[in-house]
Amino acid sequence: MAVPKKRKSKSRRDRRRANHDKVAPKNITHCPKCAAPRMSHRVCGTCGFYRDRTVIEFVDPAATDAL
Repeated sequence: MAVPKKRKSKSRRDRRRANHDKVAPKNITHCPKCAAPRMSHRVCGTCGFYRDRTVIEFVDPAATDAL
């Protein structure tokens, strides 16, 4: 089995271990219909649009208050 000839310093050891905890930034794109920011491959929370069609119908809050 291979054995290291020199001892690794604490900073080198910690730098190597630090790569496991890195978090990638979220992939944020813009909705093609309303241009609101949204995450990729998800329905737009503003207009309910996904992949060239409306997936979720949003109810107008002013219309529900009249009922």
